[in-house]
Amino acid sequence: MSHIRNLLADGPTLSVEFFPPKTDEAERQLAKTLAELNEIDLSFVSVTYGAGGTTRDRTRDLVVEISAEHEFPAMAHLTCMAHTEDQLTSLLDDYAENGVHNILALAGDPPTDGSDPSGDFTYASELIELIRSRGDFSIGVAAHPELHPRSTDRASDRRHLADKLAAADFGVTQFFFYAEDYLAMIDELTALGCDVPVLPGVIPVVTPVSIARFADMAGARRPLDLWDRLESLADDPDERLKLAVDHASTLTQDLLDQGVPGVHFYALNRSEATLAVCAELGLGGLGAVAK
Repeated sequence: MSHIRNLLADGPTLSVEFFPPKTDEAERQLAKTLAELNEIDLSFVSVTYGAGGTTRDRTRDLVVEISAEHEFPAMAHLTCMAHTEDQLTSLLDDYAENGVHNILALAGDPPTDGSDPSGDFTYASELIELIRSRGDFSIGVAAHPELHPRSTDRASDRRHLADKLAAADFGVTQFFFYAEDYLAMIDELTALGCDVPVLPGVIPVVTPVSIARFADMAGARRPLDLWDRLESLADDPDERLKLAVDHASTLTQDLLDQGVPGVHFYALNRSEATLAVCAELGLGGLGAVAK
């Protein structure tokens, strides 16, 4: 079952997100991570796409490689910003020809240099229509439990999200740190008649400085007491990792207890924290650690 919509129907799923490596050393690290993650029963993995399409070729090559060499399918992130319709059509046809059947449709971020992103499309909903026209793809969209950073109000944010999900097959959230934010979003979507599955995104805080920057850019509220404790362990990486895993495990278990359709880990191209959380909770075929 290479389509994520089918995997979700038999869920809950277990998935991990990667970003395309930029150096030879980073490529070796990702290859090592993929090999180590063979220890768990992954449902699928996803590969990100740089602002303004800056990693288009690297994303494409990595998605095709993973899909060909591993038992789990790879989902390609795809943004409409800074792309013509012909470019997007060509890439989608290339994915279909290479057995890639899962796409995360995103509006995308503008180029980091502040230049005009251009492109034929502006919204993810437009990209969904194009993807549907190019073949039998399973389509995901992004969701923000604490509202999209560019939202003007909660009501319109949720209506827009419900409409976007209705056109797709599933959603994947930005990472968050409080289960109640995700659950509130699901309640609000349900009230709008939307029952499309939305996978919660969990990130073990193994690099607190960079993850704080990502969280603040995305508008994800952070547990400052956790950050204080992590920063106090800067000279003790083993204890810092243990604390990050403990927090991620607690959040993941809280979500699973509420019947979520799966869990999507932001792994930052490393395996240690994801494997530790899975071992702690008995996920992915790993036995739970004895308390």
